[in-house]
Amino acid sequence: MTRQTMQLTAESKAIALALLLIAMYVSPLFILGENAHIRVHDNLDSNIAWYKVLVQSGEWFGSVNAAIPQVINGLPRNALGTEFSGIVLLHAIFPSMLAYAFSQTITRIIAFIGMYLLLKAHLVKEPETWPIRVFVAAAFALTPFWPSGMLSTLGYPLALWAFLNIRARRFSWREWLTLALLPFYASLVLGFFFFLFAIGVLWLRDLIVKRDLNPVFLSSIAFMTGLFLLLDYRLVYSLVLNDATNRNEFVSSRLGLWRSVRLTFKNFIFGHHHAATKHTIVILPITLIVFFLTALRRNRDRTERTFLLLLVINLVLSAWYAFWFNKAWQPLKEQISLLNTFNFARFHFLHPLIIYVGFALSCLILWKMGRLGRRLAIGSLCLQMIVLFMSNEEIVYRNSKAPTFRQFYAVKQFADIRKTIGLPMNEYRVASIGLHPAIAQYNGFYTLDTYNNFYPLSYKHRFRQIIAKELDKNAKLKTYFDTWGGRCYIFADELGKKYDYRKNSKKKIRHLQLDTKIFKDMGGRFLFSSVPIMNASANRLRLLNVFDNRNSAWRIYVYEAI
Repeated sequence: MTRQTMQLTAESKAIALALLLIAMYVSPLFILGENAHIRVHDNLDSNIAWYKVLVQSGEWFGSVNAAIPQVINGLPRNALGTEFSGIVLLHAIFPSMLAYAFSQTITRIIAFIGMYLLLKAHLVKEPETWPIRVFVAAAFALTPFWPSGMLSTLGYPLALWAFLNIRARRFSWREWLTLALLPFYASLVLGFFFFLFAIGVLWLRDLIVKRDLNPVFLSSIAFMTGLFLLLDYRLVYSLVLNDATNRNEFVSSRLGLWRSVRLTFKNFIFGHHHAATKHTIVILPITLIVFFLTALRRNRDRTERTFLLLLVINLVLSAWYAFWFNKAWQPLKEQISLLNTFNFARFHFLHPLIIYVGFALSCLILWKMGRLGRRLAIGSLCLQMIVLFMSNEEIVYRNSKAPTFRQFYAVKQFADIRKTIGLPMNEYRVASIGLHPAIAQYNGFYTLDTYNNFYPLSYKHRFRQIIAKELDKNAKLKTYFDTWGGRCYIFADELGKKYDYRKNSKKKIRHLQLDTKIFKDMGGRFLFSSVPIMNASANRLRLLNVFDNRNSAWRIYVYEAI
Protein backbone atom coordinates (compact mmCIF):
# COMPACT_ATOMS: atom_id res chain seq x y z
CA MET A 1 0.00 0.00 0.00
CA THR A 2 1.43 3.37 -1.04
CA ARG A 3 1.79 6.28 1.34
CA GLN A 4 -0.87 8.23 -0.54
CA THR A 5 -3.30 5.31 -0.32
CA MET A 6 -2.63 5.02 3.41
CA GLN A 7 -3.36 8.73 3.84
CA LEU A 8 -6.62 8.43 1.91
CA THR A 9 -7.65 5.46 4.06
CA ALA A 10 -6.79 7.35 7.24
CA GLU A 11 -8.69 10.42 6.03
CA SER A 12 -11.76 8.32 5.22
CA LYS A 13 -11.69 6.83 8.70
CA ALA A 14 -11.29 10.32 10.19
CA ILE A 15 -14.33 11.53 8.25
CA ALA A 16 -16.33 8.58 9.60
CA LEU A 17 -15.14 9.46 13.11
CA ALA A 18 -16.13 13.10 12.61
CA LEU A 19 -19.63 12.08 11.52
CA LEU A 20 -19.85 9.79 14.55
CA LEU A 21 -18.90 12.72 16.80
CA ILE A 22 -21.66 14.83 15.23
CA ALA A 23 -24.12 11.97 15.80
CA MET A 24 -23.05 11.76 19.44
CA TYR A 25 -23.41 15.52 19.80
CA VAL A 26 -27.03 15.59 18.62
CA SER A 27 -28.02 12.24 20.18
CA PRO A 28 -29.52 13.76 23.39
CA LEU A 29 -32.13 15.50 21.26
CA PHE A 30 -33.35 12.15 19.90
CA ILE A 31 -32.82 10.05 23.02
CA LEU A 32 -34.39 12.45 25.52
CA GLY A 33 -36.97 13.96 23.18
CA GLU A 34 -39.13 16.50 24.99
CA ASN A 35 -37.12 15.88 28.16
CA ALA A 36 -34.08 17.44 26.50
CA HIS A 37 -32.71 20.81 27.57
CA ILE A 38 -32.39 23.30 24.73
CA ARG A 39 -31.89 27.02 24.38
CA VAL A 40 -34.69 29.26 25.64
CA HIS A 41 -33.64 32.71 24.40
CA ASP A 42 -34.70 33.34 20.80
CA ASN A 43 -35.69 29.70 20.53
CA LEU A 44 -38.24 28.23 22.96
CA ASP A 45 -39.47 31.73 23.84
CA SER A 46 -40.20 32.57 20.21
CA ASN A 47 -39.26 30.70 17.05
CA ILE A 48 -40.43 27.20 17.93
CA ALA A 49 -43.83 28.55 18.94
CA TRP A 50 -43.92 30.70 15.79
CA TYR A 51 -43.51 27.67 13.53
CA LYS A 52 -46.36 25.85 15.23
CA VAL A 53 -48.63 28.90 15.17
CA LEU A 54 -47.86 29.49 11.49
CA VAL A 55 -48.48 25.92 10.39
CA GLN A 56 -51.76 25.69 12.33
CA SER A 57 -52.97 29.15 11.33
CA GLY A 58 -54.02 28.22 7.81
CA GLU A 59 -51.87 31.12 6.58
CA TRP A 60 -48.65 29.21 5.85
CA PHE A 61 -49.00 30.28 2.22
CA GLY A 62 -51.13 33.34 2.96
CA SER A 63 -50.86 36.54 0.97
CA VAL A 64 -48.56 39.43 1.91
CA ASN A 65 -51.61 41.14 3.41
CA ALA A 66 -52.73 38.13 5.44
CA ALA A 67 -52.82 38.16 9.24
CA ILE A 68 -52.64 35.48 11.92
CA PRO A 69 -55.51 36.12 14.37
CA GLN A 70 -54.04 34.01 17.19
CA VAL A 71 -51.40 36.67 17.91
CA ILE A 72 -52.08 40.37 18.78
CA ASN A 73 -55.50 40.27 17.11
CA GLY A 74 -53.86 39.83 13.73
CA LEU A 75 -50.09 39.50 13.48
CA PRO A 76 -49.01 40.26 9.90
CA ARG A 77 -48.26 36.98 8.13
CA ASN A 78 -44.99 38.49 6.88
CA ALA A 79 -43.66 38.67 10.45
CA LEU A 80 -43.17 34.89 10.42
CA GLY A 81 -40.97 34.74 7.33
CA THR A 82 -41.09 32.84 4.09
CA GLU A 83 -43.18 29.75 3.50
CA PHE A 84 -40.28 28.26 1.53
CA SER A 85 -38.07 27.74 4.58
CA GLY A 86 -37.01 24.15 5.17
CA ILE A 87 -37.32 24.49 8.93
CA VAL A 88 -41.01 25.40 8.64
CA LEU A 89 -41.52 22.29 6.52
CA LEU A 90 -39.88 20.17 9.21
CA HIS A 91 -42.20 21.64 11.85
CA ALA A 92 -45.18 20.95 9.59
CA ILE A 93 -44.21 17.28 9.20
CA PHE A 94 -42.90 16.40 12.66
CA PRO A 95 -43.70 17.29 16.28
CA SER A 96 -41.79 20.39 17.35
CA MET A 97 -39.03 18.69 19.33
CA LEU A 98 -38.35 16.09 16.66
CA ALA A 99 -38.32 18.80 13.98
CA TYR A 100 -35.78 20.70 16.10
CA ALA A 101 -33.59 17.59 16.39
CA PHE A 102 -33.68 16.95 12.65
CA SER A 103 -32.87 20.60 11.93
CA GLN A 104 -29.85 20.49 14.24
CA THR A 105 -28.61 17.33 12.53
CA ILE A 106 -29.10 18.56 8.98
CA THR A 107 -27.39 21.87 9.71
CA ARG A 108 -24.37 20.30 11.39
CA ILE A 109 -23.80 17.67 8.70
CA ILE A 110 -23.96 20.25 5.91
CA ALA A 111 -21.68 22.57 7.92
CA PHE A 112 -19.12 19.75 8.20
CA ILE A 113 -19.30 18.90 4.50
CA GLY A 114 -19.01 22.56 3.50
CA MET A 115 -15.99 23.35 5.67
CA TYR A 116 -14.25 20.11 4.68
CA LEU A 117 -14.72 20.78 0.95
CA LEU A 118 -13.60 24.41 1.33
CA LEU A 119 -10.41 23.51 3.19
CA LYS A 120 -9.52 20.58 0.96
CA ALA A 121 -10.11 22.43 -2.31
CA HIS A 122 -8.63 25.83 -1.46
CA LEU A 123 -6.76 26.17 1.83
CA VAL A 124 -5.48 22.94 3.38
CA LYS A 125 -4.74 20.88 0.29
CA GLU A 126 -1.65 18.85 1.21
CA PRO A 127 -2.54 15.13 1.54
CA GLU A 128 -0.74 14.69 4.87
CA THR A 129 -2.66 17.58 6.49
CA TRP A 130 -5.95 15.66 6.49
CA PRO A 131 -6.32 15.84 10.31
CA ILE A 132 -6.58 19.62 10.06
CA ARG A 133 -9.28 19.79 7.41
CA VAL A 134 -11.32 16.93 8.87
CA PHE A 135 -11.32 18.00 12.49
CA VAL A 136 -11.53 21.76 11.93
CA ALA A 137 -14.59 20.95 9.81
CA ALA A 138 -15.96 18.78 12.63
CA ALA A 139 -15.29 21.52 15.18
CA PHE A 140 -17.02 24.11 13.01
CA ALA A 141 -20.04 21.80 12.70
CA LEU A 142 -20.33 21.53 16.49
CA THR A 143 -20.45 25.25 17.20
CA PRO A 144 -23.61 26.24 19.16
CA PHE A 145 -25.21 28.17 16.32
CA TRP A 146 -28.51 30.02 16.67
CA PRO A 147 -31.03 27.22 15.93
CA SER A 148 -33.51 29.12 13.78
CA GLY A 149 -30.65 30.58 11.75
CA MET A 150 -30.18 27.10 10.26
CA LEU A 151 -27.48 27.41 7.57
CA SER A 152 -27.56 31.21 7.65
CA THR A 153 -24.03 31.16 9.09
CA LEU A 154 -23.03 27.49 9.08
CA GLY A 155 -23.78 27.31 5.36
CA TYR A 156 -21.10 29.89 4.51
CA PRO A 157 -18.26 27.39 3.91
CA LEU A 158 -20.27 25.35 1.42
CA ALA A 159 -21.35 28.50 -0.41
CA LEU A 160 -17.77 29.83 -0.38
CA TRP A 161 -16.51 26.52 -1.78
CA ALA A 162 -18.97 26.84 -4.66
CA PHE A 163 -18.18 30.51 -5.31
CA LEU A 164 -14.40 30.00 -5.23
CA ASN A 165 -14.67 27.11 -7.67
CA ILE A 166 -16.75 29.24 -10.03
CA ARG A 167 -14.35 32.15 -9.56
CA ALA A 168 -11.44 29.87 -10.49
CA ARG A 169 -13.40 28.65 -13.54
CA ARG A 170 -13.30 25.08 -12.25
CA PHE A 171 -16.91 24.19 -11.67
CA SER A 172 -19.69 21.80 -12.60
CA TRP A 173 -23.40 21.48 -11.95
CA ARG A 174 -22.61 20.71 -8.27
CA GLU A 175 -21.61 24.29 -7.49
CA TRP A 176 -24.73 25.74 -9.10
CA LEU A 177 -26.96 23.18 -7.36
CA THR A 178 -25.35 24.18 -4.05
CA LEU A 179 -26.13 27.86 -4.65
CA ALA A 180 -29.67 26.96 -5.66
CA LEU A 181 -30.48 24.79 -2.62
CA LEU A 182 -28.87 26.72 0.25
CA PRO A 183 -31.47 29.54 0.21
CA PHE A 184 -34.17 27.02 1.12
CA TYR A 185 -32.46 26.34 4.44
CA ALA A 186 -30.99 29.73 5.24
CA SER A 187 -32.10 33.32 5.61
CA LEU A 188 -31.00 36.42 3.75
CA VAL A 189 -31.58 38.80 6.66
CA LEU A 190 -30.11 36.44 9.26
CA GLY A 191 -26.83 35.88 7.51
CA PHE A 192 -26.51 35.55 3.76
CA PHE A 193 -26.95 39.24 2.96
CA PHE A 194 -23.63 39.88 4.68
CA PHE A 195 -21.94 36.89 3.09
CA LEU A 196 -23.10 37.82 -0.41
CA PHE A 197 -21.94 41.40 0.16
CA ALA A 198 -18.49 40.04 1.03
CA ILE A 199 -18.45 37.85 -2.09
CA GLY A 200 -19.43 40.90 -4.11
CA VAL A 201 -16.45 42.77 -2.64
CA LEU A 202 -14.22 39.84 -3.69
CA TRP A 203 -15.53 40.08 -7.26
CA LEU A 204 -14.95 43.85 -7.24
CA ARG A 205 -11.41 43.33 -5.98
CA ASP A 206 -10.74 40.93 -8.87
CA LEU A 207 -12.11 43.49 -11.31
CA ILE A 208 -9.94 46.33 -9.97
CA VAL A 209 -6.73 44.45 -9.20
CA LYS A 210 -6.72 41.70 -11.82
CA ARG A 211 -8.85 43.44 -14.47
CA ASP A 212 -10.93 40.26 -14.49
CA LEU A 213 -14.63 40.83 -15.12
CA ASN A 214 -15.32 37.09 -14.72
CA PRO A 215 -18.97 37.29 -15.85
CA VAL A 216 -19.74 33.72 -14.74
CA PHE A 217 -18.60 34.51 -11.19
CA LEU A 218 -20.66 37.70 -11.21
CA SER A 219 -23.69 35.86 -12.55
CA SER A 220 -23.39 33.26 -9.79
CA ILE A 221 -23.53 36.02 -7.16
CA ALA A 222 -26.54 37.55 -8.91
CA PHE A 223 -28.17 34.11 -9.18
CA MET A 224 -27.98 33.34 -5.47
CA THR A 225 -28.94 36.89 -4.47
CA GLY A 226 -31.92 36.85 -6.80
CA LEU A 227 -33.07 33.49 -5.49
CA PHE A 228 -32.87 34.72 -1.89
CA LEU A 229 -34.89 37.80 -2.78
CA LEU A 230 -37.53 35.67 -4.50
CA LEU A 231 -37.83 33.29 -1.55
CA ASP A 232 -37.74 36.11 1.00
CA TYR A 233 -40.21 38.26 -0.93
CA ARG A 234 -42.13 38.87 2.30
CA LEU A 235 -39.04 40.46 3.83
CA VAL A 236 -38.57 42.68 0.78
CA TYR A 237 -42.22 43.72 0.90
CA SER A 238 -42.07 44.45 4.62
CA LEU A 239 -38.89 46.53 4.38
CA VAL A 240 -39.98 48.54 1.36
CA LEU A 241 -43.76 48.73 1.26
CA ASN A 242 -45.06 47.94 4.72
CA ASP A 243 -46.65 50.37 7.17
CA ALA A 244 -44.85 51.61 10.27
CA THR A 245 -43.77 48.85 12.68
CA ASN A 246 -42.28 48.72 16.16
CA ARG A 247 -38.82 48.82 14.58
CA ASN A 248 -39.47 52.38 13.42
CA GLU A 249 -38.99 53.40 17.07
CA PHE A 250 -35.89 51.25 17.49
CA VAL A 251 -33.05 53.23 19.10
CA SER A 252 -29.95 51.08 18.94
CA SER A 253 -27.14 53.63 18.88
CA ARG A 254 -26.50 54.63 22.49
CA LEU A 255 -22.81 53.93 23.08
CA GLY A 256 -20.08 56.47 23.57
CA LEU A 257 -16.55 56.06 22.22
CA TRP A 258 -15.10 54.18 25.19
CA ARG A 259 -18.01 51.72 25.41
CA SER A 260 -17.76 51.09 21.66
CA VAL A 261 -14.04 50.33 21.98
CA ARG A 262 -14.70 48.03 24.92
CA LEU A 263 -17.47 46.23 23.00
CA THR A 264 -15.09 45.79 20.05
CA PHE A 265 -12.65 43.78 22.13
CA LYS A 266 -15.41 41.98 23.98
CA ASN A 267 -16.84 40.78 20.67
CA PHE A 268 -13.37 39.91 19.35
CA ILE A 269 -12.53 37.84 22.43
CA PHE A 270 -15.87 36.27 23.30
CA GLY A 271 -18.00 36.54 20.15
CA HIS A 272 -21.79 36.89 20.06
CA HIS A 273 -24.39 34.32 21.07
CA HIS A 274 -26.19 34.54 17.70
CA ALA A 275 -22.94 33.65 15.92
CA ALA A 276 -21.27 31.64 18.66
CA THR A 277 -17.79 30.29 17.96
CA LYS A 278 -16.46 29.15 21.36
CA HIS A 279 -13.04 30.32 20.27
CA THR A 280 -11.89 32.07 23.44
CA ILE A 281 -10.20 29.23 25.33
CA VAL A 282 -8.31 27.38 22.57
CA ILE A 283 -8.56 29.04 19.16
CA LEU A 284 -7.75 32.59 20.24
CA PRO A 285 -4.50 31.68 22.08
CA ILE A 286 -3.34 29.53 19.15
CA THR A 287 -4.23 32.32 16.74
CA LEU A 288 -2.19 34.82 18.76
CA ILE A 289 0.78 32.44 18.99
CA VAL A 290 0.79 31.99 15.21
CA PHE A 291 0.33 35.73 14.75
CA PHE A 292 3.52 36.48 16.70
CA LEU A 293 5.34 33.74 14.79
CA THR A 294 4.39 35.14 11.40
CA ALA A 295 3.86 38.89 11.83
CA LEU A 296 7.56 39.72 11.91
CA ARG A 297 8.55 37.29 9.18
CA ARG A 298 9.59 38.96 5.94
CA ASN A 299 9.03 36.26 3.36
CA ARG A 300 5.56 35.04 4.15
CA ASP A 301 3.91 32.37 2.03
CA ARG A 302 0.32 32.49 0.79
CA THR A 303 -1.03 30.64 3.83
CA GLU A 304 0.56 33.10 6.24
CA ARG A 305 -0.64 36.13 4.29
CA THR A 306 -4.18 34.76 4.20
CA PHE A 307 -4.04 34.02 7.92
CA LEU A 308 -2.98 37.57 8.77
CA LEU A 309 -5.63 39.03 6.46
CA LEU A 310 -8.36 36.98 8.15
CA LEU A 311 -7.17 38.13 11.57
CA VAL A 312 -7.43 41.77 10.48
CA ILE A 313 -10.89 41.19 8.97
CA ASN A 314 -11.96 39.51 12.20
CA LEU A 315 -10.98 42.57 14.23
CA VAL A 316 -12.61 44.94 11.73
CA LEU A 317 -15.88 43.00 11.94
CA SER A 318 -15.84 43.28 15.73
CA ALA A 319 -15.24 47.02 15.44
CA TRP A 320 -18.06 47.40 12.90
CA TYR A 321 -20.42 45.49 15.20
CA ALA A 322 -19.52 47.64 18.21
CA PHE A 323 -19.52 51.00 16.48
CA TRP A 324 -22.85 50.33 14.76
CA PHE A 325 -24.30 50.97 18.21
CA ASN A 326 -22.34 54.18 18.70
CA LYS A 327 -24.54 57.22 19.24
CA ALA A 328 -22.88 59.02 16.32
CA TRP A 329 -25.06 56.88 14.00
CA GLN A 330 -28.37 57.86 15.61
CA PRO A 331 -29.08 61.09 13.66
CA LEU A 332 -28.62 59.21 10.37
CA LYS A 333 -30.77 56.31 11.58
CA GLU A 334 -33.55 58.74 12.41
CA GLN A 335 -33.44 60.05 8.85
CA ILE A 336 -33.16 56.70 7.04
CA SER A 337 -35.65 54.17 8.40
CA LEU A 338 -33.92 51.21 6.71
CA LEU A 339 -30.98 51.65 9.07
CA ASN A 340 -33.37 50.90 11.92
CA THR A 341 -35.51 48.21 10.34
CA PHE A 342 -32.50 46.23 9.03
CA ASN A 343 -29.67 45.26 11.39
CA PHE A 344 -26.46 46.07 9.53
CA ALA A 345 -24.43 45.19 12.64
CA ARG A 346 -24.77 41.55 11.61
CA PHE A 347 -21.69 41.61 9.43
CA HIS A 348 -20.15 39.97 12.49
CA PHE A 349 -22.13 36.86 11.50
CA LEU A 350 -19.11 36.21 9.25
CA HIS A 351 -17.08 35.48 12.38
CA PRO A 352 -17.69 31.70 12.56
CA LEU A 353 -16.42 31.22 9.00
CA ILE A 354 -13.42 33.51 9.44
CA ILE A 355 -12.45 32.24 12.89
CA TYR A 356 -12.54 28.57 11.93
CA VAL A 357 -10.78 29.08 8.60
CA GLY A 358 -8.19 31.08 10.53
CA PHE A 359 -7.94 28.21 13.02
CA ALA A 360 -7.29 25.79 10.16
CA LEU A 361 -4.56 28.05 8.76
CA SER A 362 -3.04 28.42 12.24
CA CYS A 363 -2.82 24.65 12.53
CA LEU A 364 -1.41 24.40 9.01
CA ILE A 365 1.32 26.95 9.77
CA LEU A 366 2.23 25.07 12.96
CA TRP A 367 2.13 21.77 11.06
CA LYS A 368 4.81 22.99 8.67
CA MET A 369 7.12 23.91 11.55
CA GLY A 370 7.97 20.31 12.40
CA ARG A 371 7.10 17.71 15.00
CA LEU A 372 6.47 20.14 17.86
CA GLY A 373 4.23 22.25 15.66
CA ARG A 374 2.23 19.20 14.55
CA ARG A 375 1.74 18.12 18.14
CA LEU A 376 0.57 21.60 19.09
CA ALA A 377 -1.86 21.64 16.15
CA ILE A 378 -3.30 18.21 16.98
CA GLY A 379 -3.51 19.08 20.67
CA SER A 380 -5.40 22.28 19.81
CA LEU A 381 -7.87 20.36 17.67
CA CYS A 382 -8.52 17.86 20.46
CA LEU A 383 -8.95 20.58 23.09
CA GLN A 384 -11.36 22.54 20.88
CA MET A 385 -13.49 19.44 20.39
CA ILE A 386 -13.66 19.05 24.18
CA VAL A 387 -14.68 22.72 24.56
CA LEU A 388 -17.44 22.26 22.01
CA PHE A 389 -18.77 19.06 23.55
CA MET A 390 -18.89 20.80 26.92
CA SER A 391 -20.95 23.52 25.19
CA ASN A 392 -23.62 21.03 24.16
CA GLU A 393 -27.11 22.35 24.92
CA GLU A 394 -27.95 19.41 27.15
CA ILE A 395 -24.90 20.02 29.36
CA VAL A 396 -25.12 23.82 29.43
CA TYR A 397 -28.85 24.16 30.09
CA ARG A 398 -29.12 21.17 32.41
CA ASN A 399 -26.31 22.59 34.56
CA SER A 400 -27.99 26.00 34.59
CA LYS A 401 -31.23 24.28 35.72
CA ALA A 402 -33.17 25.56 32.72
CA PRO A 403 -36.50 23.80 32.02
CA THR A 404 -36.72 20.97 29.54
CA PHE A 405 -38.78 21.34 26.39
CA ARG A 406 -41.67 19.52 28.10
CA GLN A 407 -41.42 21.60 31.27
CA PHE A 408 -41.23 24.85 29.34
CA TYR A 409 -44.32 24.42 27.17
CA ALA A 410 -46.27 22.53 29.87
CA VAL A 411 -48.84 21.14 27.44
CA LYS A 412 -50.86 19.13 29.99
CA GLN A 413 -51.01 22.04 32.42
CA PHE A 414 -52.29 24.42 29.76
CA ALA A 415 -54.79 21.80 28.60
CA ASP A 416 -56.20 21.88 32.14
CA ILE A 417 -56.40 25.68 31.96
CA ARG A 418 -58.15 25.48 28.61
CA LYS A 419 -60.63 22.93 29.98
CA THR A 420 -61.35 24.99 33.10
CA ILE A 421 -62.01 28.15 31.10
CA GLY A 422 -64.33 26.09 28.92
CA LEU A 423 -64.76 28.60 26.09
CA PRO A 424 -63.67 28.37 22.46
CA MET A 425 -60.19 29.88 22.44
CA ASN A 426 -60.92 32.23 19.55
CA GLU A 427 -63.60 33.94 21.68
CA TYR A 428 -61.21 35.46 24.21
CA ARG A 429 -57.67 36.80 24.48
CA VAL A 430 -55.04 36.19 27.14
CA ALA A 431 -51.77 37.75 28.24
CA SER A 432 -48.97 36.49 30.45
CA ILE A 433 -47.11 37.96 33.42
CA GLY A 434 -43.79 36.49 34.53
CA LEU A 435 -43.59 33.98 31.69
CA HIS A 436 -43.23 34.13 27.93
CA PRO A 437 -46.40 34.53 25.83
CA ALA A 438 -44.93 31.96 23.44
CA ILE A 439 -45.98 29.30 25.94
CA ALA A 440 -49.64 30.25 25.68
CA GLN A 441 -49.30 30.58 21.88
CA TYR A 442 -47.74 27.13 21.59
CA ASN A 443 -50.73 25.76 23.47
CA GLY A 444 -53.23 27.38 21.13
CA PHE A 445 -54.32 30.40 23.16
CA TYR A 446 -54.99 33.71 21.43
CA THR A 447 -52.62 36.27 22.97
CA LEU A 448 -52.54 40.05 23.14
CA ASP A 449 -48.83 39.91 24.00
CA THR A 450 -46.04 38.53 21.86
CA TYR A 451 -42.36 38.47 21.02
CA ASN A 452 -41.87 39.28 17.35
CA ASN A 453 -39.32 41.08 15.23
CA PHE A 454 -41.87 43.46 13.81
CA TYR A 455 -45.55 44.19 14.16
CA PRO A 456 -47.72 47.30 13.61
CA LEU A 457 -46.54 50.37 15.48
CA SER A 458 -50.16 51.32 16.17
CA TYR A 459 -50.60 48.07 18.10
CA LYS A 460 -47.51 48.75 20.19
CA HIS A 461 -48.90 52.16 21.17
CA ARG A 462 -52.30 50.69 22.01
CA PHE A 463 -50.83 47.87 24.07
CA ARG A 464 -48.58 50.32 25.91
CA GLN A 465 -51.62 51.90 27.52
CA ILE A 466 -52.20 48.69 29.49
CA ILE A 467 -48.76 48.88 31.13
CA ALA A 468 -48.16 52.66 31.08
CA LYS A 469 -48.15 53.06 34.88
CA GLU A 470 -45.77 50.13 35.34
CA LEU A 471 -43.38 51.59 32.75
CA ASP A 472 -43.47 54.95 34.51
CA LYS A 473 -42.21 53.23 37.67
CA ASN A 474 -39.18 51.67 35.97
CA ALA A 475 -36.94 53.72 33.68
CA LYS A 476 -35.14 50.64 32.30
CA LEU A 477 -38.37 48.91 31.35
CA LYS A 478 -39.72 52.11 29.85
CA THR A 479 -36.64 52.60 27.68
CA TYR A 480 -36.62 48.91 26.74
CA PHE A 481 -40.24 48.95 25.57
CA ASP A 482 -40.36 52.41 24.02
CA THR A 483 -37.12 52.16 22.04
CA TRP A 484 -37.62 48.59 20.83
CA GLY A 485 -40.82 46.82 21.80
CA GLY A 486 -39.99 43.47 20.24
CA ARG A 487 -41.12 41.97 23.51
CA CYS A 488 -44.66 43.28 23.67
CA TYR A 489 -45.14 41.91 27.19
CA ILE A 490 -47.17 42.78 30.27
CA PHE A 491 -44.22 44.28 32.12
CA ALA A 492 -44.38 44.81 35.88
CA ASP A 493 -41.96 47.01 37.78
CA GLU A 494 -41.62 44.46 40.58
CA LEU A 495 -40.64 41.70 38.14
CA GLY A 496 -38.25 43.70 35.98
CA LYS A 497 -36.79 42.19 32.79
CA LYS A 498 -37.30 38.61 33.90
CA TYR A 499 -39.79 36.45 32.10
CA ASP A 500 -39.54 33.01 33.69
CA TYR A 501 -40.53 32.91 37.34
CA ARG A 502 -40.75 29.17 37.94
CA LYS A 503 -42.84 27.28 40.47
CA ASN A 504 -40.09 27.37 43.11
CA SER A 505 -40.08 31.19 43.08
CA LYS A 506 -41.25 33.04 46.19
CA LYS A 507 -41.86 36.23 44.22
CA LYS A 508 -45.16 38.08 44.64
CA ILE A 509 -46.52 41.18 42.92
CA ARG A 510 -47.93 43.59 45.49
CA HIS A 511 -48.38 46.90 43.69
CA LEU A 512 -49.45 46.08 40.13
CA GLN A 513 -51.14 48.88 38.18
CA LEU A 514 -52.64 47.79 34.86
CA ASP A 515 -55.29 49.49 32.78
CA THR A 516 -57.70 46.57 32.78
CA LYS A 517 -60.27 48.55 30.79
CA ILE A 518 -57.91 48.85 27.82
CA PHE A 519 -57.01 45.19 28.24
CA LYS A 520 -60.70 44.25 27.97
CA ASP A 521 -61.31 46.69 25.12
CA MET A 522 -58.59 44.85 23.15
CA GLY A 523 -60.36 41.56 23.79
CA GLY A 524 -58.39 40.50 26.84
CA ARG A 525 -60.16 38.35 29.41
CA PHE A 526 -57.60 36.21 31.24
CA LEU A 527 -54.12 36.86 32.63
CA PHE A 528 -51.74 33.93 33.09
CA SER A 529 -49.31 34.85 35.86
CA SER A 530 -46.40 32.74 37.12
CA VAL A 531 -46.51 34.60 40.46
CA PRO A 532 -49.44 35.61 42.68
CA ILE A 533 -50.82 39.13 42.28
CA MET A 534 -51.61 40.30 45.81
CA ASN A 535 -53.60 43.36 44.76
CA ALA A 536 -55.56 41.63 42.00
CA SER A 537 -58.90 43.14 43.04
CA ALA A 538 -57.46 46.67 42.76
CA ASN A 539 -56.76 45.86 39.11
CA ARG A 540 -60.29 44.48 38.59
CA LEU A 541 -58.91 40.94 38.40
CA ARG A 542 -60.47 37.84 39.95
CA LEU A 543 -58.43 34.68 40.65
CA LEU A 544 -60.04 31.89 38.65
CA ASN A 545 -57.76 29.07 39.78
CA VAL A 546 -54.14 28.03 40.38
CA PHE A 547 -52.73 25.34 38.10
CA ASP A 548 -49.77 23.09 38.72
CA ASN A 549 -48.35 19.99 37.05
CA ARG A 550 -45.33 17.85 37.88
CA ASN A 551 -44.13 18.07 34.25
CA SER A 552 -44.31 21.86 34.21
CA ALA A 553 -41.75 24.48 35.20
CA TRP A 554 -44.54 26.87 36.22
CA ARG A 555 -47.30 27.42 38.71
CA ILE A 556 -49.92 29.37 36.79
CA TYR A 557 -52.30 31.77 38.49
CA VAL A 558 -55.18 32.43 36.10
CA TYR A 559 -56.93 35.77 36.67
CA GLU A 560 -60.09 36.90 34.92
CA ALA A 561 -60.67 40.56 34.12
CA ILE A 562 -64.00 41.64 35.60
